Amino acid sequence: MADAQKAQADLLRKQRELDDAKRELELTVEKRVQEGLAATREQAKKEAEDGLKLKVLEKEQTITSMQRQIEELKRKAEQGSQQLQGEVQELEIEALLREKFPWDTVDPVPKGEHGGDALQRVVGSHGQPCGTIIWESKRTKNWSDGWLVKLREDQRTAKAEMAVIVSQSLPKDVETFGLVDHVWVTHTKTVFPLALALRQTLIEVASSRQASEGQQTKTEMIYQYLTGPRFRHRVEAIVEAFSTMKEDLDKEKKAITKQWAKREEQIDRVMQATAGMYGDLQGIAGKTIQEIEGLELRALSPPSS
Repeated sequence: MADAQKAQADLLRKQRELDDAKRELELTVEKRVQEGLAATREQAKKEAEDGLKLKVLEKEQTITSMQRQIEELKRKAEQGSQQLQGEVQELEIEALLREKFPWDTVDPVPKGEHGGDALQRVVGSHGQPCGTIIWESKRTKNWSDGWLVKLREDQRTAKAEMAVIVSQSLPKDVETFGLVDHVWVTHTKTVFPLALALRQTLIEVASSRQASEGQQTKTEMIYQYLTGPRFRHRVEAIVEAFSTMKEDLDKEKKAITKQWAKREEQIDRVMQATAGMYGDLQGIAGKTIQEIEGLELRALSPPSS
């Protein structure tokens, strides 16, 4: 009986130990399963975060690329707009020259070729060629001295006697127009009066040259006069008078009756300046300068009362 009880006790103890071992094994397995799940979740979370970061980086890269494209499109659009504005100004200058000087030939220079924007070939009253003026149009916010060098090169290529840059931005020392490094620079508002003065100068020089062929002295005197301060002062007087006339004519739309006296005085200034320049040339070339109708002494004398 004692042996049987002992055996039964051993059996119960072993059964208990087996149950304890089983529970310990189940606990160990559960812990390992939980650890594995935690590791799996952490790995999944890390992979998800890495994937999200990659997608965010891809989106940022796409946004950056799109921003660069937008900036490039804006830059091209601005350049196209400036180029279009410049072409419009070129066409306006060409139209003005053709309208005011129908006897001359005004040809645009093809794009991509050297030679400015337009060439005005001046023709005299008798159909004789008198010279060429090369025109360059600029429509930018800032002035560049490099334009002068380029236009002088184009002037030599075109064999033009005079070169003009029309720009809304002028050098520091130029208010309306001026001669800078042998290139005439003018604002868009004074294109016509300057063109009128330069054209008349070419016609006078051509006439003097034709009348004094073989007379080197007179040619040199005329050249010195054209490059000296007296000629510049004459041109300034004409341009300033025309500019003042233009401003006054605009105001005349509102109060035309108040402007007649002033306009007559300004026209007299123009005639006096023109007659003065004509007199200077006549004093140099003498009787070889043909008489101009309207500038003889009788026409310039004040009417008798």
